[in-house]
Amino acid sequence: MGESSRAALVTGSASGIGSAAAIALARAGYDVAVNYSRSEDAARKTAAACEAAGKEHGVRTIIHKCDVADNGEVNAMVEACRAAFGRLDVLVNNAGITAPTPIKDMDALDFDDWDRVFAVNVRGLVQVTKAAAPLLKAARGCIVNTASIVGLRPGPQPLAYSASKASVVSLTKTLALALSPDVRVNAVAPGWMEGDWMERMLGDNYDKLMDRRARMTPLGRCVTAEDVAESMMGFVEGNRFVTGEILVVDGGFASVT
Repeated sequence: MGESSRAALVTGSASGIGSAAAIALARAGYDVAVNYSRSEDAARKTAAACEAAGKEHGVRTIIHKCDVADNGEVNAMVEACRAAFGRLDVLVNNAGITAPTPIKDMDALDFDDWDRVFAVNVRGLVQVTKAAAPLLKAARGCIVNTASIVGLRPGPQPLAYSASKASVVSLTKTLALALSPDVRVNAVAPGWMEGDWMERMLGDNYDKLMDRRARMTPLGRCVTAEDVAESMMGFVEGNRFVTGEILVVDGGFASVT
């Protein structure tokens, strides 16, 4: 497709929510920049899946290694998007990490871990948004951030992660004002999600606790990456008069408990 085709950048798109979002965007006809920081093989699999999903649209992909906490790397990534696609219509700020310290173990709280989580999850989001803003404004595009239910209410996540996602919630609202009227900014806040992330968080209790959460959820199961990507696409392709909003994607759990 030519430079008039729509284009998207999805940070942290080697796996999980980011991968699902990149594939959904490709299926809708967007050229996609797949970003990763460590998992090149997984990023290549995402790019191949994007090309397959967007085959009828002639979708193009690029793969770019970038640590979103590094501003120089961020600027280079956005420039690579401009060089490849000539425009940027959608930014999905999904890159994120967590810390290993359990929420109740204050003695073990490591502030180096804290700083790294905030460097990626908060500063990284701002750096990518700042670098992409001129292209997004030119296209009158949109941003979708990946927040979390623990950014809105207490949950069994490390303090650094929960606090960083609360910052994403606040930034979504503030950036919606800062980038208006040209760029819409919204966020999704997933609940307990099936897959590797929660397996790492819950360890040997994964199956038991996920089953328990599914039984307590009105829609009868836990969230999938594809559920979150579908909600992101709602902000991308619709809701043209909605900005600064946080959409909880948890099958109704937070609404009834």
